[in-house]
Amino acid sequence: MRADSLRPGISHGLYPERRELQAGWLEQMLVKLATAVVHPEAGRRAILQRIVEEVARRGRVLSQAGDGGLREEGQALRRQLHREGLAEALIIRAFALARELADRHIGQRHFDTQLMGGWVMMHGMLAEMETGEGKTLTTVLPACTAALAGIPVHVMTSNDYLVQRDAAAMAPVYHALGLTVGVITEGLAAEARRAAYACDITYGTSKQFAFDYLRDRLVLGRDGNRLRLKLEGLHDTAPNRERLLLRGLCFALVDEADSLLIDEARTPLVIASPGHNSDQPRTYQDALRLAGQLRLESEFQIDGQDHSVRLTERGRTRLAELAAPLGGVWVGERRREEQVCLALSALHLFVRDRHYLVKDGKIQIIDENTGRLMADRSWGQGLHQMIESKEVCPVSSRNETLAQINFQRFFRRYLRLAGATGTAAEVAGELRAVYGLSVARIPTRRPSRRHGLGVHLYRSEADKWMAVLARAREGMAQGRPVLVGTCSVAASELLSARLAAAGVSCQLLNARQNQDEAARIARAGEAGRVTVATNMAGRGTDIPLGPEVAARGGLYVIASEPNEARRIDRQLFGRCARQGDPGSYELVCSLEDALFVRHCPALIRRWLALLVHGQPLTGGWARWLVSRVQCRVERHQRRLRAEMLKQDQRLGELLGFSGRPD
Repeated sequence: MRADSLRPGISHGLYPERRELQAGWLEQMLVKLATAVVHPEAGRRAILQRIVEEVARRGRVLSQAGDGGLREEGQALRRQLHREGLAEALIIRAFALARELADRHIGQRHFDTQLMGGWVMMHGMLAEMETGEGKTLTTVLPACTAALAGIPVHVMTSNDYLVQRDAAAMAPVYHALGLTVGVITEGLAAEARRAAYACDITYGTSKQFAFDYLRDRLVLGRDGNRLRLKLEGLHDTAPNRERLLLRGLCFALVDEADSLLIDEARTPLVIASPGHNSDQPRTYQDALRLAGQLRLESEFQIDGQDHSVRLTERGRTRLAELAAPLGGVWVGERRREEQVCLALSALHLFVRDRHYLVKDGKIQIIDENTGRLMADRSWGQGLHQMIESKEVCPVSSRNETLAQINFQRFFRRYLRLAGATGTAAEVAGELRAVYGLSVARIPTRRPSRRHGLGVHLYRSEADKWMAVLARAREGMAQGRPVLVGTCSVAASELLSARLAAAGVSCQLLNARQNQDEAARIARAGEAGRVTVATNMAGRGTDIPLGPEVAARGGLYVIASEPNEARRIDRQLFGRCARQGDPGSYELVCSLEDALFVRHCPALIRRWLALLVHGQPLTGGWARWLVSRVQCRVERHQRRLRAEMLKQDQRLGELLGFSGRPD
């Protein structure tokens, strides 16, 4: 493989990126049939095992060399990779060298399974590695190899803390190879960003990379091709190329890739300027007042599957009558109904302490997949301002969009995309269809000792919380740490209060207490410690087991509510039994949980309530029921992502015709 096909230069210009392809009928069919996982078949396993043996063979030679000899090897390897490209023999040498340097400089030597994960990432695939198998160290292998070949590498993770932690932890290995490392975090000035992107390897969150890409698009416009950049360099006193931040979209290595490529795929990323806001607050207040007078079912209906509301014919007529005295913007039928539907959504679909927090007089969105605050994000189309009015917060200005993109389109523009995650099997078909990413399952270093205790489905939330409390106390009595996962801030605080009332001390981790997230997670493995956390708060941080905890059964994970995606449940369960440690998990849920209320028909819920009266539903039937509802939601979300991709492509064609940027 030629390295110059992945770096700035003659092949792709001074700002390389992939031209976005239109989704053909085959791609659309694959999205619809996205249920199969690409397994590492016997042939792939044989290749990976051979690579491991050859890296080990080369490593034995390097282990005899001094530090000066390793530096010479790195310099020689860099020249050959530039000249000969990413040949298999050179990648093996790079892996062996990175492994030896990691052992010497940070005291961590890549395991064989990490070599396998690095190899599949180097070849543009997604490595599914169990939680705790060392994805951060694994990513160093392809990052070093590509950087030595002159390819700008972007390493992406989920938050600024992990960005700084991972970059600092792995920097000694990169520096030993003569490579430079940059870090992009929130609030970094333009010159500092430009310097970080000029480094061989740049760490940052996907959001930072995407927004900086949008800023570059505003500088370049749609016709910012390599010839124009070269000509500007010859004739302009302040050419656009000097104002650019990135060096293009060459090679991305994405940690927790399923979260970014699937869960965040539809997230719009918008660069905007403040707009006019003189009469909007009154409009939002009127809309909320009108919406509060409409009756559910007869005048408006809620679709839990689509997370949307719609007016009935009777509701439209009633709204026209109610709005008639207001005049102004309420005269137009379309504008009137749009505003009231927004108000109905704010009132009935977006719940405080589940979807957002009110903090310091501002609405801050909660990421439902991680439980973390997204303080710098806002809902569009006036929804954010409507919720501000609902919560009696100062109403912000609606912004005018200058440029926008979503993660789905952004990641498709990288010349090479790869990554690692613990949970990709359920979405392997979609990853292949949308991003061209094959999924390779990497075996664990040690046999798994994770023990599932099944699913327990109760009739009511009250019964469920009593059961969770009893199980937490049982785990404490055994001297085991207990981690209870919830799906909302409100649920985590409710459970924490119930535990406290029962005399059980616990530490709480949610969007309100995320400042010392890593420290709280690090304590979650202590004997007898109970931790209540929203979803995957602390994802990316290991939970080390305290003394004697392994002998008592390890970490005990209780999911108090099923998530809409099976992957998210697996991520929570994966917090226990890492790297061969013991651990157990179970799901304790109720028919009143959001998953069933939103996505299970009321008639079936009533029938199930009779079935589970008195005793919970357990065993295979309970697992099957939860899984069926989750699969239904996953199919629906997959269709929405596919439809958004098609709409974005159509919009891109229109913008291209008009000459406007993304």
